[in-house]
Amino acid sequence: MKKNILISPLKANLPYEQDIEIVEKKGLGHPDTICDFIAEEISIALSKYYIDEFGSIMHHNVDKALLIGGMAEPSYNGGRITKPIEIVIAGRAIKEKGGKKLPIEEIAEQAAKKFLSRQIKHLNVESQIVINSKIGPGSGELIELFSRFSKGEVPLSNDTSAGAGFYPLDTLEKTVYETEKFLNSPEVKRIYPFVGEDVKVMGIRNKEEIRLTVAIATVDRYISSLEDYIYKIKNVREILLEQEWVGSNMKFDINTADSYERESIYLTVTGTSAEGGDDGQVGRGNRANGLITPYRPMTLEAVAGKNPISHVGKIYNLFAIDLCKKVVEGQYAQEAYAYIVSQIGKPINEPLVLDIQVKGKDFNGKAIRRIAEEMLDEMPYMWKKTIDRQYEIA
Repeated sequence: MKKNILISPLKANLPYEQDIEIVEKKGLGHPDTICDFIAEEISIALSKYYIDEFGSIMHHNVDKALLIGGMAEPSYNGGRITKPIEIVIAGRAIKEKGGKKLPIEEIAEQAAKKFLSRQIKHLNVESQIVINSKIGPGSGELIELFSRFSKGEVPLSNDTSAGAGFYPLDTLEKTVYETEKFLNSPEVKRIYPFVGEDVKVMGIRNKEEIRLTVAIATVDRYISSLEDYIYKIKNVREILLEQEWVGSNMKFDINTADSYERESIYLTVTGTSAEGGDDGQVGRGNRANGLITPYRPMTLEAVAGKNPISHVGKIYNLFAIDLCKKVVEGQYAQEAYAYIVSQIGKPINEPLVLDIQVKGKDFNGKAIRRIAEEMLDEMPYMWKKTIDRQYEIA
């Protein structure tokens, strides 16, 4: 197997070595993140259905989803939804096999509703969501590229695409990541049920000072008045400052669009801005490591919803992150960046190039090459981790 692996020193200044750094994370209930997770859950559901019915995953790509925001009238102690949220699902999948029509639309709708009911606690999926599935049949050429998988052969890339990854996270990246995860944790939801799932964190580091702007969609049924809202937002800020990953150089600004004088505050019925006209789309949010990091290598590929067998737009981004993590955690380098490019129609584990850039006084190039070669050999089996939800995705 041809392995086009390049290993070189990482010469660029890393984000934490610069005066200014910016990192963003869109939370679980953000409209864009909702679209990502729905697309991925549909792909997983289809994969498992195909395995159960036919013994292997069949061709599909359901990486197109659009959330059209609804309308709501939030109010202290509980408001109401006046227009439901609409989610349009599009993509391609095998819809017929051996003359049998497959229940693809039903599987997609059930997977979307199951995710929403599990993760967006105050959203009624029966009355406050409309799901419109527009999944079409796959093209013959891409299905043919996929077919090698069911024969036990290495799948062929169904796109010419690039993936990118890096590791480890620096202080700002960890802080932004942990802030969103903490605010959407079961612990916080139990103590502060007014904290909705739509949490967005924007972090800026200016030299040594870190400032995080946090948007939290509060759930109106748990807010009795403006004074109650102010008190509860203050409590959230205080508990954030108590966390072990928060340093003395960090400041939190929460719901900065609020105007207490006009009694204009971030109040929602369901805990997501999707209820009030905020739209969402697959691929507009977090990258495959759960962050938006403009100072780091990223691609525009939407990882969510792509099939885990042959779509390198998904596989290569996950692979690049995995590879960097293994190199650093194995202590073969202190920092790692990876870039990988495919050619459509070529075996997925024979990239056009795999460019690995590492930082460290004595990085072990020989060991890094061995790890990269071993991981490329294992690439055709990454799908198992994908359908077991072992990757971040969004």
